[in-house]
Amino acid sequence: MQPRVFAILTAVLLGVLGLGSVAVTDWSPARATTSPATSTAPGVPGTSGAKAVGAGAPSATPTGDPAVWTRSTLRNKMMAEMDATDPGVALADLDRITKEKPYTVRFCHPIAHELGHAAVKRFNADFQKVISFPHETCAAGYLHGAVEEMLNASTQPEVDLLKLCAPKNTGPCIHGVGHGTMFVAKQDVAKARELCNKFTTDQNRIRCSEGLFMQLFGPDEEDEQAKANLPADKLAQDPLYPCKDQPSLFQSACFFYAPTFYLSSHDYPNHPEVYVEALKWCLNGKASGGSVDCSRGVGSRTMKYNLDREDWAAQQCATAADGWQRKACAEGLVSYYTVNYTDGGAAGRLCAKITSKEMQGYCRSAGGLSASLD
Repeated sequence: MQPRVFAILTAVLLGVLGLGSVAVTDWSPARATTSPATSTAPGVPGTSGAKAVGAGAPSATPTGDPAVWTRSTLRNKMMAEMDATDPGVALADLDRITKEKPYTVRFCHPIAHELGHAAVKRFNADFQKVISFPHETCAAGYLHGAVEEMLNASTQPEVDLLKLCAPKNTGPCIHGVGHGTMFVAKQDVAKARELCNKFTTDQNRIRCSEGLFMQLFGPDEEDEQAKANLPADKLAQDPLYPCKDQPSLFQSACFFYAPTFYLSSHDYPNHPEVYVEALKWCLNGKASGGSVDCSRGVGSRTMKYNLDREDWAAQQCATAADGWQRKACAEGLVSYYTVNYTDGGAAGRLCAKITSKEMQGYCRSAGGLSASLD
């Protein structure tokens, strides 16, 4: 065949093949093989509350856990685990989750309370059986809930509250009694205070008062028997109501836990600026001497709600205008961190993560550490 004829035939053949390729090729846009990433729940530090366009709910992890825990999903998992096994298994898993996902510390304590309530009912008010399971996780919330339930069901709470924690009378147990007094008194502070005064030592009365005021300012709002009883008109007249009206023995705990209510009522998960505002709000307690305890309380709650960003929490304390308040706030940071992480090195780890030299110094002082950073 002549070269020229061969070239023409080849060109024609290639053209036909090219048109065929166009005809059979799917030119529509390719579908994504993976779904768009979803954002996390509101309030999780460093994330947005809005979902990505077209995204569904966060996918489960390989263990079947959700990618982001909410109070309800974590609570439901724990209650189901306890029903299927025992409180020890549920509490161990709750401890694991709070260590892996520090933001869950915000709501693990009330969940542990619920486990304690349920355990008392499950074991027919056999208190020794209920507390035979390790219960230190989430700042002993399980123990607190168990004591609440025992007192709430008691026909003689004023007698039984002295028996529940005996003979050891540990601080966490008596703190739990304080929570229980508020259930018995139906959130009436004066009546609950009378029950705390049944203890024979000031130390145990103070421990009881801590649970009392923690329950007043930070109740489980999903429990109809535990709503905060803080009249708006009283708060308008005195922002730190009812602390200055308490007997001197009870005032410190009241001022310390008052910021819990302030932060929750100002939607702290979505308004991080409220921590700085809370320190200014604490200055309302100057006249009654409560500003220091209030500032410690702000530091404690700031750490509790931001356990996974320790330096950021310290930066909030650093905004206080006066050194005494920065110091008090730092003491609160350390107090909660060491309650949550009970090992001996907890305070040192916290202080090492704080970049401000001044705040780091306050941290080390509060943790009983050497001023040297070596």
